[in-house]
Amino acid sequence: MTVTIFDNRACELGEGPLWHPERQQFFWFDIIGKKLLSAKDGAQHAWDMPELTSAAGWVDADTLMLVSETGFHRFSIETGKMERLADLEANQTGTRSNDGRADPFGGYWIGTMGKSAEARAGAIYRYYKGEVRLLFPGISIPNAMSFSPDGTTAYFADTSSSQIMKVKLGARDGWPVGDAEVFVDLREANLFPDGAVVDIDGNLWNAQWGAGHIAVYDPAGQQIETITFPASNTTCPAFGGPDLTDLYCTSALQGLSTEDRAANPNHGKTFIVPGAGKGQAEHRVVL
Repeated sequence: MTVTIFDNRACELGEGPLWHPERQQFFWFDIIGKKLLSAKDGAQHAWDMPELTSAAGWVDADTLMLVSETGFHRFSIETGKMERLADLEANQTGTRSNDGRADPFGGYWIGTMGKSAEARAGAIYRYYKGEVRLLFPGISIPNAMSFSPDGTTAYFADTSSSQIMKVKLGARDGWPVGDAEVFVDLREANLFPDGAVVDIDGNLWNAQWGAGHIAVYDPAGQQIETITFPASNTTCPAFGGPDLTDLYCTSALQGLSTEDRAANPNHGKTFIVPGAGKGQAEHRVVL
């Protein structure tokens, strides 16, 4: 597979990639830089965020839902106007949002974490039709929120635990049912699961922090492929393009020394792998 640079803007913490299926447009964030970024038809776009903002879902052709350190917001792509929908740990100044993704039921899963990645300072929540409900407390670095094509399973990870988890979803409204169990255990390999996306065949594509790659796991949790990127801190994949066969991947400068940054100018950039697989269309968020 051929990995190329999709966008040359180096992000301190590139995250939250989203392919908008109606606009045919790719969005992502530099969380630490407080920016929402986009690129389409060779033109680069950027919006300044009022606070640390990390994740998005699409509502309609002109609207995103953005998740920041204090809440969920309706965002107009054309005007840049933000309207708060609900709070998210709004009174906890030491935490921020991190990884998130819309589920097949129109809900939105989002993780929070300590701003200095303090142990067990965060949690995973779900926004569903205006309600915000705590799902999993005591999470250090929430990541890998993704969903099986049949809508029966959700995946997530606490990066610091080196494990990717899975949990069953209720058929009526998508709330988790029962306890989460280990899907992939990376402790012996000393690997750290970051963002993930599930393709149309149910394979989970997981960016692994510090390893400079995306690892692909089949529905049974067996690794079937690895794609290497020219940046150490791969953070999150997303499928996009007209037929959803292009794989995008964000990366980060965060955690790298001055020497490492100077030695590799590709750290923090956003990459594309044409024809890597076949993704699911991102689900619409129901406000």
